[in-house]
Amino acid sequence: VMAGHAQKKNFSYKFYGQVRGDLFYNSRANAEIVDGLFHLYPKDKNLDADGNDLNATANGSFYLLYSRLGVDVTGPNIGKAVTTAKLEADFRGSGSNWAVLRIRHAYVNLDWGKSAVLVGQTWHPLFGDVSPQMLNLSTGAPFQPFNRSPQIRYRYTSGKGLQLTGAVLWQLQYLSAGPNGKSEEYIKNSCIPEVYVSADYKVDGLIAGVGMEVLSLKPRQQTTVDDRVYKVNERVTSLSFEAYAKYMTLDWVIAGKTLLASNLTQACMLGGYAVTSVDPRTGEQEYTPYRHSMTWLNIVYGKKWKPGIFVGYAKNLGTSDELVSEKLYGTGTNLDKLVTAGAELTYNVPHWKFGVEYTLSSAWYGKLDKSDGKIIDTHSVSNNRIVAVAMFMF
Repeated sequence: VMAGHAQKKNFSYKFYGQVRGDLFYNSRANAEIVDGLFHLYPKDKNLDADGNDLNATANGSFYLLYSRLGVDVTGPNIGKAVTTAKLEADFRGSGSNWAVLRIRHAYVNLDWGKSAVLVGQTWHPLFGDVSPQMLNLSTGAPFQPFNRSPQIRYRYTSGKGLQLTGAVLWQLQYLSAGPNGKSEEYIKNSCIPEVYVSADYKVDGLIAGVGMEVLSLKPRQQTTVDDRVYKVNERVTSLSFEAYAKYMTLDWVIAGKTLLASNLTQACMLGGYAVTSVDPRTGEQEYTPYRHSMTWLNIVYGKKWKPGIFVGYAKNLGTSDELVSEKLYGTGTNLDKLVTAGAELTYNVPHWKFGVEYTLSSAWYGKLDKSDGKIIDTHSVSNNRIVAVAMFMF
């Protein structure tokens, strides 16, 4: 394909990728994705008949699933628009099929200079330009939104550092939680895509901005009450807000983000929704979304040797309405708060990165207060995680 005579006119291709190995150890069982590579938070105690905690068992492994290959394509202009495309895959698979090729990015971008339109799958705008620099693949989740989704995104950039973004998004690999577990059906049946808008200010190594996200899901299409099936019309709509900043010099990177997150389970975050009323005849339910406060701070220093720290704090703010049942749909719904602190040291030379990171995560679990959805009478559990990473980038 790369031979000169096979090249298409006005096209250029740039191949890139990485070979990445992750060796990790956890002191207890965790809520996690990808067989433990993508760590979220420690699981609550699970006592056996003698009162021993079944989740207090260490685990660890070594994977190369995040090796990846991508190609950036520049195509012929359409009118005044510069056209580019990206196709990137790794071996993370999905479901229980690890080590299977999976699309990470697949999009085309039309750039008119000040205006640009992207169509395809790439980072969710909530992930954005401000994300932590760290070795753990979770990249700050569940404090930092982590999601790549099919989307149509419009971006306006002024000459004075102002950037406005608007996007509509659907779901494919990163899914909302609901009555049927994590599934694409809730947003598919909703017929309303996720909507995101933001305003950023960018100047001399500084990025600062605010964003807002709306998600409207249809949890169920039908119910069964006393062996009778009823068609139902249920919807849960939530609103989330974010503010973030990042400052970069030659040696320093200081970044932080805070969110009022409402039902952002599709972004690998804590949250979900609860039931506020049930129709006794048809079983049709009304819902209220959970609200969580999520904040992280990340500081990295250096060029060749780079020490860094990461701190994340999440707090369950409960619901605005009273709950009628203990039925909750979501992720980490029995968590009151979560605190994670990590320190890393990486060695960086051209094309290579080696590093080790230690992370302590403490989660406070308790029981549900149905009056406001909050978690009370809490106790904490902690996990110690060590990850060592070797990466060759080309």
